[in-house]
Amino acid sequence: MTWKHPSSSVTKQFKVQRSAAKVMATVFWDAKGVILLDILPQGQCINTARYCSTLDRLKEAIRRKRPGLLRRGVVLQHDNVTPHSANLTQ
Repeated sequence: MTWKHPSSSVTKQFKVQRSAAKVMATVFWDAKGVILLDILPQGQCINTARYCSTLDRLKEAIRRKRPGLLRRGVVLQHDNVTPHSANLTQ
């Protein structure tokens, strides 16, 4: 319920439509910009194999876009979990 002046116009009701599809994006970036964008199609979930393949693609993207970064070390920070470091130099 909303309060309004008696002389104000009638509010319009808009039709709400469901979105066509939902996707999940995983973005890896640093101060220079985006390194890898991984989009998970609708109906799929992240499992161990998918996560490992994403990390492999991240390693290749870092090697291509940020040469020398792997030698210095990479720290990954996940949302909603405590920060940790991963060894991507193997």
